Amino acid sequence: MLLFNIRGDNFEVTPAIREHIEKKVEKIERYFPEGTDATVMVNLKTINNSQTQAEVTVPMKNLVLRGEERHEDLYAAIDLIVAKLERQIRKYKTRINRKFRDRESLGTAFASIENETRVLDSLEEEEEDLTIVRTKQFDLKPMDEEEAVLQMNMLGHNFFVFTDAESNGTNIVYKRKDGTYGLIETS
Repeated sequence: MLLFNIRGDNFEVTPAIREHIEKKVEKIERYFPEGTDATVMVNLKTINNSQTQAEVTVPMKNLVLRGEERHEDLYAAIDLIVAKLERQIRKYKTRINRKFRDRESLGTAFASIENETRVLDSLEEEEEDLTIVRTKQFDLKPMDEEEAVLQMNMLGHNFFVFTDAESNGTNIVYKRKDGTYGLIETS
């Protein structure tokens, strides 16, 4: 059973919006085994009064399903997120089935679906995209976050790994979808 926690930032969640979200997101429940309880957290935001950002998170025992979309139409954003979550579930289920066929506990993370063989066949092509085709090695130069962001931008990458000059820890800076930057500090 899915429980919903729907929040709206900068606007009110109407009963029609709530009903649409619940109706669409409940479609993914068919992938779960009977008796699975999950809380679906939905955050809705308006951006620049023209776009809506919708984020759906479903924390579960072995994984967290998460989808985020920006769209001018809130209902379309929810539809896109549900499609994204279904792809994530299928991909995860395929990996589990291939890797842990003899381990029953992980293999039952999702309920079986009738067209599983068709899904597995179509996802085999997607699995090939996950092959590592290049390996790089480099020395981590001590620097601060600003210098790391400059290095990342000069290289044209979306992330950059560096050693923090102050803490001597390995950190990562990355470019976010909204154009701002994020920092991941390791411990």
